[in-house]
Amino acid sequence: MANPKTTSGPVYTDEAVRWFALATVLWGVVGMLVGVIIAAQLAWPELLPKLPWLSYGRLRPLHTNAVIFAFGGCALFATSYHVVQRTCQTPLFLPGLAKLTFWGWQLVIVLAAVTLPLGITTSKEYAELEWPIDLLIAVVWVAYAIVFFGTVGIRKVRHIYVANWFFGAFIIAVALLHIVNSAAIPVSLTKSYSAYAGVQDAMVQWWYGHNAVGFFLTAGFLGMMYYYIPKQAERPVYSYRLSIVHFWALIFTYMWAGPHHLHYTALPDWAQSIGMIFSLVLLAPSWGGMINGIMTLSGAWHKLRDDPILKFLIVSLSFYGMSTFEGPMMSIKTVNALSHYTDWTVGHVHSGALGWVGLISMGAMYYLIPKLFGRKDMYSVRAIELHFWIATIGIVLYIAAMWIAGVMQGLMWRAINPDGTLVYTFVESVKATYPFYVIRLLGGLLYLSGMLIMAWNTIMTVRVGQVTPAAVPPVRPAHA
Repeated sequence: MANPKTTSGPVYTDEAVRWFALATVLWGVVGMLVGVIIAAQLAWPELLPKLPWLSYGRLRPLHTNAVIFAFGGCALFATSYHVVQRTCQTPLFLPGLAKLTFWGWQLVIVLAAVTLPLGITTSKEYAELEWPIDLLIAVVWVAYAIVFFGTVGIRKVRHIYVANWFFGAFIIAVALLHIVNSAAIPVSLTKSYSAYAGVQDAMVQWWYGHNAVGFFLTAGFLGMMYYYIPKQAERPVYSYRLSIVHFWALIFTYMWAGPHHLHYTALPDWAQSIGMIFSLVLLAPSWGGMINGIMTLSGAWHKLRDDPILKFLIVSLSFYGMSTFEGPMMSIKTVNALSHYTDWTVGHVHSGALGWVGLISMGAMYYLIPKLFGRKDMYSVRAIELHFWIATIGIVLYIAAMWIAGVMQGLMWRAINPDGTLVYTFVESVKATYPFYVIRLLGGLLYLSGMLIMAWNTIMTVRVGQVTPAAVPPVRPAHA
């Protein structure tokens, strides 16, 4: 890669954006690889040596943390730092602090990769990291908020574009969720106990857990959607008014949906019912946002034929719509009686994670990386097309296998003989699930293969690219 060119006048500060974009691709490969390994373990339990740090119970949280916080987190840092500068027409506030957030976040990821296989864990879903790492996360997150909101504060345009509303809500909500749920009493450097107990601990955990989905894995990525789809389609957002309604309806409603994870538990029935009601209400703003994104292509549908980046971005919205329909349906108590504790839930999670979060992150990176390295396009556009089809086929195989397995499990577990005894033993349901675990593994391998293609394409783009600082345009009265 050649030396950076210089330009006169103010330029956007994209160094941290470049670092986070490249880290997104790296951690995407790592996270998907660990996912494939644990999928193989479920199909063939004797696959790996019987070492505690290679057990499924320790590798599974490593996979979820790597995909959500390493891959997804780096994508969110990269895109929010990129978008906030362009929509505010000003360089980043405290760019040195932005670089510090990069190194702090990478340290969090490395510490997670070390501690989780060693069994150092709080055992809280998506919040497994112990208290010293939690403190580091809080420090990095406060620095992130200072950079982001500081940039909004020094903006050169009066208007705050809607993508920044979503990014801002995601930053504030995740800070609140992390601090409250991670409150703990340390007893040593590697061990702590939750500040809550019993059903209260479960309620706080799933208030956090579902809103990690709602704000980390939804609001932040909707910020990406509202910037990169109009940019790639070269069309304005279909309805700016709808985007604002979408924002306020979503952030109000999502906070109260967490109890649907605790149906048929010791949580009071009224709390379970409130979680179900708010989950059903969520369908409206979620589909409003999906329709707004897809309809942005009005008058430009022909671009889907030849633009693989647009395929990533638009198909991700299709999975977003499907997942946000399926989630409310699964929160209905009678449906949940069948789906709870089955692989249907795993299929639902991965239709959101692989289909929505994964595809929109990849589309955003394919848009962003060439521009960060002074190129019009990625090194190989055909490789982007190949990646799209491999990933999409992989997702369909994965989620279809898990849906079928999950419904089958639920039906087998609740089947009873006339005398009240169970028709099937639990082992029989496990045996019946085996072929679907193999199909799930095949889907995961395809998805990982797509990430490897992306990694190759990224390396080649960086090698032939040239960092060219982007000039801040003259201030105009409205958002560009």
